[in-house]
Amino acid sequence: MKQRYVLASLVAVSVFAVACSDDKNDATTTTAATTVPEAMTTDPMAPTTDAMAPGDIVAVASGNADFSTLVAAVKAAGLVETLQGAGPFTVFAPTNAAFAALPAGLVDKLLLPANKAVLVQILTYHVVGAKVMAADVKAGDATSVEGSPIAITIEGGTVMLNGSAKVVAADVAASNGVIHVIDQVILPPGLDVSKL
Repeated sequence: MKQRYVLASLVAVSVFAVACSDDKNDATTTTAATTVPEAMTTDPMAPTTDAMAPGDIVAVASGNADFSTLVAAVKAAGLVETLQGAGPFTVFAPTNAAFAALPAGLVDKLLLPANKAVLVQILTYHVVGAKVMAADVKAGDATSVEGSPIAITIEGGTVMLNGSAKVVAADVAASNGVIHVIDQVILPPGLDVSKL
């Protein structure tokens, strides 16, 4: 059960990443990632190679109920076809619980057509335009497909994004990249969602 959850989470992230990286797939999107300790590597039962991947990021995310909010957001942002592309991408995929922790009503507002540009900005901030496995992650800034840096640190064996979002599962393989599941939605620097 845990393995299936981790795999679906990572797939959802990858789908998100692919959709977000379509317009900015260049050398500037590849950055150093933090080194993931043994404790952060994927479950031994989870697929670890592209050959074992069950499908593209969108397909994997859509098959797991824990990513229903992420999948709805990807659809509302018009990023499905992008995330079904060749990639490769690294997606930091927030779970439904991560979206639920946002201020009350924010997710509903983000899904409105009037806020599509903001939603795209948020989703593409969770994607890096390269396949970065846990073993290759290093502390430092990683450039997101959105264009802003994601600060990656390692605290007590745990990989953190922007000092607060924790990687709870790593190396979930998809045919077009890799997903790392996170427990919080991260927002690009300077983005004020309180005005939506």
